[in-house]
Amino acid sequence: MIEPRQHGYFKIHSANIYYRIYGAGEKTLFFLHGNGEDWTCFRKQIEFFAADYKIVTMDSRGHGNSGISEKSLTIKQIAMDAVSLIGKLHLEDVTLVGFSDGANIVLEMALNTDVSYDRLVLSGANLNPRGVKMRYQLPTIFGHAFFEAGARIWPKLRLKADIIGLMIHEPNIRPERLKKITAKVLVLAGEKDMIKEKHTKRIAASLPNSTLVIIPQANHFIFGKWGDKVNRVMKMFLDA
Repeated sequence: MIEPRQHGYFKIHSANIYYRIYGAGEKTLFFLHGNGEDWTCFRKQIEFFAADYKIVTMDSRGHGNSGISEKSLTIKQIAMDAVSLIGKLHLEDVTLVGFSDGANIVLEMALNTDVSYDRLVLSGANLNPRGVKMRYQLPTIFGHAFFEAGARIWPKLRLKADIIGLMIHEPNIRPERLKKITAKVLVLAGEKDMIKEKHTKRIAASLPNSTLVIIPQANHFIFGKWGDKVNRVMKMFLDA
């Protein structure tokens, strides 16, 4: 694994947000990970793209090395953190790459902030919790209830409950709002994804300038085991 040329923290909205920078290209790929993860889920992409791009990863608040604050842990708050980090690092020509909750954060950034982005890559996004297949959503619901109950006795469980809660309560995006996004968008999913395929196709169809790619045989976590395939697909999209 290559070493970052810069890493550290910025105080953003009362929380210490951890970031890493690789490469020195003129264009930036800004990566946002999924629920309960951190920057390490993008190792294969960092290795592949660092020669041609500036790569920036951010650990979402309450995840990885990033801290938490009294502010609510929401998709909107994490999106605001990411927008602030982009500004503090003076990043330009930014393509946002989001996986799972990270993809939902990318949509929040594109829909509800004044910053413009070069392109967007969405992997395993959903517009609402109903987009998740029930056999995956039910264990999440039960897990959330368990940690919510436990947090009343052991406050240290509060963060875990809030993190899981992101998948229970968010996002809530109407498909027609996606027409506002005019940037080129690559919509990715695995053939065996936890997101319903018809839901993914609806996202792609609602975006004015999208390309949909379903990775054969892959599950939700395509950036790992299927990372080489994903890298090739992303490169074709970014080079087009």
